[in-house]
Amino acid sequence: MSDRLFIFDTTLRDGEQVPGCQLNTVEKIQVAKQLEALGVDVIEAGFPISSPGDFNSVIEISKAVTWPTICALTRAVEKDIDVAAEALRFAKHKRIHTGIGTSDSHIRYKFNSNREEIIERAVAAVKYARRFVDDVEFYAEDAGRTENEYLARVVEAVIKAGATVVNIPDTTGYCLPYEYGAKIKYLMEHVDNIDKAILSTHCHNDLGMATANTIAGVLNGARQVEVTINGIGERAGNTSLEEVAMIIKCHNDIDIETNINTQKIYPASRMVSSLMNMPVQPNKAIVGRNAFAHSSGIHQDGVLKNVQTYEIIDPKDVGIDDNAIVLTARSGRAALKHRLHVLGVEMEQDKLDKVYEDFLKLADKKKDITDDDILVLAGADRADNHHIKLDYLQVTSGVGVRSVASLGLNISGEHFEAAASGNGPVDAAIKALKKIIDRQMTLKEFTIQAISKGSDDMGKVHMQVEYDGQMYYGFGANTDIIAASVEAYIDCINKFKR
Repeated sequence: MSDRLFIFDTTLRDGEQVPGCQLNTVEKIQVAKQLEALGVDVIEAGFPISSPGDFNSVIEISKAVTWPTICALTRAVEKDIDVAAEALRFAKHKRIHTGIGTSDSHIRYKFNSNREEIIERAVAAVKYARRFVDDVEFYAEDAGRTENEYLARVVEAVIKAGATVVNIPDTTGYCLPYEYGAKIKYLMEHVDNIDKAILSTHCHNDLGMATANTIAGVLNGARQVEVTINGIGERAGNTSLEEVAMIIKCHNDIDIETNINTQKIYPASRMVSSLMNMPVQPNKAIVGRNAFAHSSGIHQDGVLKNVQTYEIIDPKDVGIDDNAIVLTARSGRAALKHRLHVLGVEMEQDKLDKVYEDFLKLADKKKDITDDDILVLAGADRADNHHIKLDYLQVTSGVGVRSVASLGLNISGEHFEAAASGNGPVDAAIKALKKIIDRQMTLKEFTIQAISKGSDDMGKVHMQVEYDGQMYYGFGANTDIIAASVEAYIDCINKFKR
């Protein structure tokens, strides 16, 4: 019988720590339900003491999903644990994830402490958490750089104190796969009570080895992996759920099973990318646009003769359906509703009617409607409650002439107009916008992404604006890239702290 590997998804906690990718509670519930459909065992829903938003999200996600364990992160601090326990009160299956740094660097510089005191604090935190829940996970932060003998002492102590899962994070993404695998093996062989708990991996991708390290950990005895959709996360990101799931599925010699319904991988990837405004790089393994594309003549010839010559994964196994219904201006609501359902988006009839109207307008502008287009349309209502909205935009530009833009804004029901010239149409439009919104704003980052490859494509614009010492992230999508740029800038402004 195969061993069971538990999938711990931290998209909504570690993944959501990426600047500019924060979700509201409604969006987090959407993702949580998609993760439940995907088959993840544990959903890390947030860090409750960090903010009222995180606290409320853990509560609402606990109510929204049924069978996955809902996990809340804490430090090894009683107040953190109290707040986490309160946030988890509605969860059907609940877990508190507490811990402390164990590397000499963390002990000395972060905690100004010593090894013995850290073990005492770790044990106390686990014992305190066990007052509230039966399932307690302990994380040994920076375990990747913690000396193995000391780490084994910590692990043994927290298991004795009641930890059911012990997380061995490569917090900085420093380990080489053989080093990380050897670390897990050492713990399996030198911790006397290791059979009383599950070892978990939590690997970061700073050196591009998160997935390799995770698999090395699994091969040496870890039976939980901590992952995110699309590998999102702080800095270079976390281990990708889709990569681990498909490695396990493709390698029959790895006698391990997961509960993941791999056909839900692609819809989950698209949903997270759309809601978090985080583009998936085209060559991303498993879910990238080019993951199953073959441009080399030799590759194309081989694939045409036998697909297995160059493809080890059937695209349908990850939810990419080559025979999907093609949406055009002649498609009805039923076809749109079906495609949204496939992508993991369910909506009430009145919302569907609004999205369908926007869909028809877009379909008149471009011949092929992609899944990303649909997800952008489905999420467009996020701007409906903004107090600043774009009424109209008109731009004149060309070679040898200075670009001029005029625009109108609706600000809480009042209408304002302005015009300006600039060094290009986007510059002119933003200068006109600034004439109305008279604040000291600085554009720090401006990224344009085309969803597919056509000249009629919908463009996505990501912006970072500095205002009053704070950074704000905005997003816009339109077949007109100038309009998308203005919408992204307005999105930033709507987020300013007032």
